[in-house]
Amino acid sequence: MKLSPSDLRLYAVTDRRALPVGVTLAQAVEAALDGGVTCLQLREKDASAGEILALARTLFPLCRARRVPLLINDRVDIALTAGADGVHLGQEDLPLPEARALLGPDRILGATAHTVEEALRAQAEGADYLGVGAMFPTGTKTNTIPTSADTLKAICAAVSIPVVAIGGVNAQNLPTLAGTGIAGAAVVSAIFSQSDLTAAARALRAAADLAAR
Repeated sequence: MKLSPSDLRLYAVTDRRALPVGVTLAQAVEAALDGGVTCLQLREKDASAGEILALARTLFPLCRARRVPLLINDRVDIALTAGADGVHLGQEDLPLPEARALLGPDRILGATAHTVEEALRAQAEGADYLGVGAMFPTGTKTNTIPTSADTLKAICAAVSIPVVAIGGVNAQNLPTLAGTGIAGAAVVSAIFSQSDLTAAARALRAAADLAAR
């Protein structure tokens, strides 16, 4: 499954630690999908490889039933074992050429970029899309590099692959990114820490539809 820019309109990144009490990750993902999530990344930093694989196998049929790509953060091996649609890699993860060689031509390869130079290199090395940020203050990751809207716009203009904004994005600040050229936005707590996940996703989807080109 390769992706189109519209597949990245509302890109949800999981975090079990943020979930309301009593809600499982599968329940949360299903609710988010019902609200209009178009792409899902499984990112559970505190989980073992075995746990991530089990979660991937649980979430894959939920995503497949809605034709939503399921990507695994960092772990090419787990993505291949689980039959997921692809992976997302950061700047310090497995080099993109090696990841592409393992994944083959048909799975999705996403990459993180903070500058035009990084974005162009990732595109040349086989990335199918870019995640750019952090656009806004975020408590999800502590080692983020702040990215300006001007840099985001420059990256979107420099590459031919779609770009998603990430980092502290919510329904209130997402409209400020309109006109930058993004295909969509990636969110974590703006969905997964909310009491009504479907309503949160629906509001974000509406904001993303307006902000995306």
